[in-house]
Amino acid sequence: MRVAILSASAGWHVDELCAALRARGHEVAVASYEGLVASMGRSRDRHSSLSSEQASLLDADVVLPRIIPHGSLEQIIFRVNALHWVESRGTLVMNSPRAIERSVDKFYASALIEEAGLLVPETVVCERPEDALAATRTMGDVIFKPLFGSMGRGMVRVSDPDMAFRVARGLEELRAVFYVQRVIAHQGRDIRAFVIGGRVIGAIERLAPSGDWRTNVARGGTARPVDLPAAWTDAAIRAAAAVGTDYAGVDLLPALDGRLYVLEVNGIPGWQGLQDATGIPVATAIVEHMETVPVRRVNNASVRA
Repeated sequence: MRVAILSASAGWHVDELCAALRARGHEVAVASYEGLVASMGRSRDRHSSLSSEQASLLDADVVLPRIIPHGSLEQIIFRVNALHWVESRGTLVMNSPRAIERSVDKFYASALIEEAGLLVPETVVCERPEDALAATRTMGDVIFKPLFGSMGRGMVRVSDPDMAFRVARGLEELRAVFYVQRVIAHQGRDIRAFVIGGRVIGAIERLAPSGDWRTNVARGGTARPVDLPAAWTDAAIRAAAAVGTDYAGVDLLPALDGRLYVLEVNGIPGWQGLQDATGIPVATAIVEHMETVPVRRVNNASVRA
């Protein structure tokens, strides 16, 4: 198949996907979101087109979106709607733009996960700083998280009312949406389960570095492989399904009281820490799943069966 990888930049994950695709006989091109050029309405004998870096996305059989770079609201909407257009023409986009939109928004993802019958930490999402501060007073020990974000960046843990006031006012200046979440008592670890095609292919236990409460490997946390109990595996699979991902990194938090919380579903996940800890060739597993999705050609467009 002809596969296009859309990414903010080249890097380890793109290299892994390229190697896995070529090893299984697929053609692969890497293109940037910033290079997207859409053309339409030119003439009867010239079809609409969408390209980037000489890669024609409408002629690809599969598009694999990776990290969407920061940009203005117009730029982000254009990039995601370009993926919607590609998908509407019959090309397999994995993960789908709908799943990316759901998973990147912590508010909507949390709502969908809870509606699927899974536990999420007590959370308040609002626009007014006074509502965020009221939530902080009620919950006591909280984490302010960016609505869009990953790898632990931008998170602030607050229990002091004066500090909460400063954080809230600073975020107000940025016109941010407040995502305020109660801190769950735990043992300094969480779980990253990697779900592909409705099954967990592997999982790691992430331990916070000394003096920190964040377990993200990208922030110095350590990872080791872990076998999940059946209930935890089921929770990860259900959470990934709730936001509609073909593959995802699902973050689980075992609490001291024995309950299991779902923290996040990452629809454009990294996997270097998981692969280093487990030895599982994740990119190969993603490509193998991609190959199982039936496609058929209609008027030179690939259509999901």
